[in-house]
Amino acid sequence: MSEDVQDPKIEFPCDYPIKILGRSCDHFKGTVLEIVEEHSPDYDRTSVVMKDSSKGTFVSMTVTIIATGQPQLEALHSDLKNSGVVTMVM
Repeated sequence: MSEDVQDPKIEFPCDYPIKILGRSCDHFKGTVLEIVEEHSPDYDRTSVVMKDSSKGTFVSMTVTIIATGQPQLEALHSDLKNSGVVTMVM
């Protein structure tokens, strides 16, 4: 028996946390938040959480946006990956 596996459905609009990882640098936070604001100007600024890796080489940032649809999420992901400071978006 084979089961059809489907991706979970997201009902838009919704709060959508995004974890962004990159190498630690002076402009990581500013660059990432500028891109996030471009795609979701009403993101929850109070929810931004940053953590450095144990050796300080990498940094992670979690930002919660109000996701309005798949095209928004894809464009945000693409712009973050093309920023030059982001290595992974989850």
